[in-house]
Amino acid sequence: MNGIFAIDKPSGITSNQFMMKLQHALTNSQVFSKEIQRATAERMRQYQEQTGKAASKRKLRKVSKVKMGHGGTLDPLASGVLVIGIGTGTKKLSDYLSGTVKEYESEALFGTSTTSGDVEGEILSQNAVKHLDLQDLQTVEEKFTGSLKQTPPIYAALKMDGKPLYEYAREGKPLPRAIEPRQVNIYDLKIFPDSLSKKHSYPLLRPTTGETKEIVDRLNDGLLNDPLYFSKEYCAKQGWEDENARVEKPLPLSEEEASEIEAQGDAYRAPLLHFKAKVSSGTYIRSLVSDIGKSMRSSSYMVKLIRLAQKDWSLQSQNVFRLEDFTDRNESVWATVLQEVLEKGPDVNVTEALSKAEQEFEQEKKSAEEESSQDASEVKDSDEQDRKKRKIDVTT
Repeated sequence: MNGIFAIDKPSGITSNQFMMKLQHALTNSQVFSKEIQRATAERMRQYQEQTGKAASKRKLRKVSKVKMGHGGTLDPLASGVLVIGIGTGTKKLSDYLSGTVKEYESEALFGTSTTSGDVEGEILSQNAVKHLDLQDLQTVEEKFTGSLKQTPPIYAALKMDGKPLYEYAREGKPLPRAIEPRQVNIYDLKIFPDSLSKKHSYPLLRPTTGETKEIVDRLNDGLLNDPLYFSKEYCAKQGWEDENARVEKPLPLSEEEASEIEAQGDAYRAPLLHFKAKVSSGTYIRSLVSDIGKSMRSSSYMVKLIRLAQKDWSLQSQNVFRLEDFTDRNESVWATVLQEVLEKGPDVNVTEALSKAEQEFEQEKKSAEEESSQDASEVKDSDEQDRKKRKIDVTT
């Protein structure tokens, strides 16, 4: 089997770790066993011809499992659509690494910024939230929709002077220079009406401990001074000559709000930011969350992220597998559907196809059991007739 399909990655695991779980499940199946055996035998033959020696297990490692790759990393915090290439389909993954439209749903909390832009970072600043208003918040839909400059978060794989940005952050070292903003496109942005609600389950991050405060202080200046931009389209509409947002600095946390947070402790709930965005490749949702917070003269950090779609693969279209489809279902069920998806692409409704294949499998299983039961009954009847005949023969 060769081609492209998509799977729903759960939160709490890296893309590579999750892909290895999937690879293990497929490699250990009978579906791929013949192809793996053929590839292994071919590699052994080639190695023997080239070196005159028998290939070791290490030399055969690459061909002794299903060849696999993914088309765009999801953060460990994130869940959702992960595009997978298997066999020769891995050569098509480059089509998904740039130029594809992705759709995300995110939840964040107002009033705090972090080093990573999400719940896994350390607190950089705490800001006021009492002034937040839903009608004002909804204006960000227009402000950020269009062609937009965006500064990537420091916890990113981008390199500066040959060193990934996240390594500077982990070591607590200041960057050699400011992170260059990049041009991205936000095709659609929708703020959900439950934004600013405090009826959610996310506790607010607690202030940094003494151990991490020194590192955060060293990172602080550069991260908090990243420029804020609005889209070209919005700025042109305002008659502005550049894309710099005309927004005053975030409001500091007031004594009243600080006292409220302290008094409520872990029971305190910060106002929620809940939105959906359709974006170009290279867009950082963590940066968008942070920028929305700044645009509201506050701050914000991400607590949840779902990739709803990448190109034509989408959770809504139900053309995405789950890992349980490969681990909990019979191989004959998922193999049929996987082959169909690899041949036809995202037009296949995976949920319906798996349900149909499951029903057919159960029907075939039931028919086989009934046939086996009938055969056993016929054998029993035949044995009974032979026993009676032998009894009559003995009597006579």
